[in-house]
Amino acid sequence: MLQCTAVTQVPYAEALLALVTMEGGPAHPPDAVEAEDFVLCELGDHDESAEHAAHLWTADTPDDQDLWILWSGAGAHRVHRLDTLRLCPAVLRELATRTVTTCAYFDHHPGPHSFSVTDPLGDLIAEHVHSEVRRLVSEEDDPGTLDAPDEPDTDAP
Repeated sequence: MLQCTAVTQVPYAEALLALVTMEGGPAHPPDAVEAEDFVLCELGDHDESAEHAAHLWTADTPDDQDLWILWSGAGAHRVHRLDTLRLCPAVLRELATRTVTTCAYFDHHPGPHSFSVTDPLGDLIAEHVHSEVRRLVSEEDDPGTLDAPDEPDTDAP
């Protein structure tokens, strides 16, 4: 399933208050969120009956609760709320590769788990970054692309 494309501006004052008061919050909340921050809904594509959601902060507590911003509506009718929510306990186990992937969403989230949601733009950016790294590494390995030696400094006395 594709990722939802809803975006909202983080309500700065409310986010700072939530970060300051949450157990396991950041030592300096203004470093965690800026006044002009925007977030993208991280959930799978969903209808208007479900709230959009974006992760804001991973709490440093043993009970696995993180700060999320949830919103609904659009324009002047947009309503935000910030909530500390438990992590989803779902895991995806791939026996062939022996990998375990945990769901990155909150418990009782709407729609599919995070490991079933794809972000085409994120995948495209990752593919571009990987191709650039491969290109740069191959240039370093190619002896025909050696840099010219440094010219002597002619202004020296």
